[in-house]
Order: sequence, then structure tokens, then C-alpha cells
Amino acid sequence: MSVMKIIITVAITIAITITLTMQGIRNLEHVSAEDLAASHIENNNDLLLFPSKRTSRFLAEVKNPRAADHCNKDNEVCHYQNRNSTCCNNKCMDLSTDNHNCGACKNKCKFTQACCRGQCVNLSFDKRHCGHCNNRCEPGQYCVYGMCDYA
Repeated sequence: MSVMKIIITVAITIAITITLTMQGIRNLEHVSAEDLAASHIENNNDLLLFPSKRTSRFLAEVKNPRAADHCNKDNEVCHYQNRNSTCCNNKCMDLSTDNHNCGACKNKCKFTQACCRGQCVNLSFDKRHCGHCNNRCEPGQYCVYGMCDYA
């Protein structure tokens, strides 16, 4: 019995949707060809007034701020930008802080580690880099979960 109610409800919904769609089409048929031509000319005039709508996105291109410097194994190019930069993989990298080039090119730190002073360290348990780089714990304190003297 409930299946029949669902089928009847779906059939009525489809019939109403088709009826409303056909009424919208009939209203469009009553518009004359002259009216369509006049509206087309008005739309073209609007386009001429607002040329910014037709501009290409390529005209607004800006240089990527993170673009590679392409040092091509020439460290002098990197020294002009930053005092600690080195040419790695045709890009200028700071080997003391870059997690993908820590201390040397292509020396990648593990997921739980960070690059501090060119060494991969665990910030959760390292006394010299507790929580963040160069945060030294006081003598006698231990670094636990990135905090000196936890608990």
C-alpha cells in the first residue's frame, strides 16, 4: 500500500513539473523576432560600454612571488638574496631552516622533525630546541612534549 502511494506521488510530481515547463516555453514563443533582434542590439551596446567584462585573465598575470631563482649551480646568485642561501636543485635554499634540504641538498627531515641550524631535530624532546628552534631549556630541566620541565 505504501509503495503505491510513493509511485502516485512521484507521478503527480512529474506531471506538475512537465506542465510548468511547457507553460514557460509557450510564454517564450509569444515573443516576436523583432523583439529578440532589438534586445540583441541592446545587449551588444552594453558590452561595448563595459569592456572589462571581456578582458582576458592572461592580461592580469603577475609574476609568481614564490618562483624559483634558477641559480644553475651558481652560488653567487643565491648569496645576493640571502646570506645563508645555497643552490640546491636549481633553486636557492636556506640549508639551516629548510625541512627538505636540511644541512645539505636533498637531506629531508622526518615528519616529526624540524630543521634547526642545519640539523634535523625532534622539537618535542631536544633540550637545545624545545618546542621551537633555539629554545634552550635551563640546566637541570628536561624537554617533554615541546615544553621545558613539563608537569
